[in-house]
Amino acid sequence: MTSPSETPATASVPETSATTSDVPAFGWSVYAERVNGRFAMVGFTAILVIEAISGDTFLHWAGLLP
Repeated sequence: MTSPSETPATASVPETSATTSDVPAFGWSVYAERVNGRFAMVGFTAILVIEAISGDTFLHWAGLLP
């Protein structure tokens, strides 16, 4: 048990990422660019999967081309 004068440890924001030594930051940082690139790779892979399953191009499937 803790005494009333002791406060429990609060969760703090990590100073670095779990996978890199880059500091998470807002804006044009190396960390933000790396995360953006990873999301872009996931999105591109999803488009390839949609094209493979539907047998049609993504632009046609999305209704952007007739």
